[in-house]
Amino acid sequence: MYFETITPQDLEELRNLQPDDWPDIIPDFEFYIDSQYCYPIKTTLDDKIVGTGVCIVFGPTCWLSHIIVDKDYRNRGLGSGITDQLLLMLHDQSVNSCLLLASEMGLRIYQDAGFRIVTKYVYFNREGPWPGWPVSQNIIPYRQEFKIKILKLDQEVSGENRKSLLSDYLENSSVFFEDNEVKGVYIPDLGEGLIFARDIEAGIELMKHKYSIKDKAVLPIDNTAGIEFLKQNGFVVADKKGTRMIFGKEIVWKPQNIYSRIGGNFG
Repeated sequence: MYFETITPQDLEELRNLQPDDWPDIIPDFEFYIDSQYCYPIKTTLDDKIVGTGVCIVFGPTCWLSHIIVDKDYRNRGLGSGITDQLLLMLHDQSVNSCLLLASEMGLRIYQDAGFRIVTKYVYFNREGPWPGWPVSQNIIPYRQEFKIKILKLDQEVSGENRKSLLSDYLENSSVFFEDNEVKGVYIPDLGEGLIFARDIEAGIELMKHKYSIKDKAVLPIDNTAGIEFLKQNGFVVADKKGTRMIFGKEIVWKPQNIYSRIGGNFG
């Protein structure tokens, strides 16, 4: 199996790999191509791209994502081959912990590669009316002076140094600011709209702000407060399932403090 780096010239052909139940994959691959910490790869058979994957490196941690195999080429070991190739690439990056979010289809492939289950994610769709919560007075627009505190809080919650990712998306963020402290942040322009918070009050208030206009949500199953809030306010659990997995060294993180994930590529 031969692998090459994905280039802008490949983007149109990648549309043929679009999974039916995924968001448009092209913007993600455009992001990967343009980001120095992302390493997107492809494998080709019969003169066409039949598989892809990407490694996203945050220093000692990384994420694997967009491991996709053409429907006509499945059950040939391509998914396992792509996963193995991405893991081989990490030896040159000094990565200790490799994470991913597995679909039900991919779960066995990643277990066979040595990944361990960390936790589950719960998916929600809105089916009932939204109560129309007022926006908390503690929620204010992002200011440059908040940047260091936000990045520090994210590292405490995620267990990763994601400065290279978050820094470009903070401008339009909303911050829960109380007692001269950043207690939570909502970053609407990053993926599905990341929310992380130091305590339940900040997290729930930021959820009220976000879900006044959003009708889908994904939370770690460990965040019981956030899950209960959604269930009480018109959201129901969807059939879709996702499993967070890790390869290598465990990381210390706080899933109970994540009130909305970024997406399948970053958790």
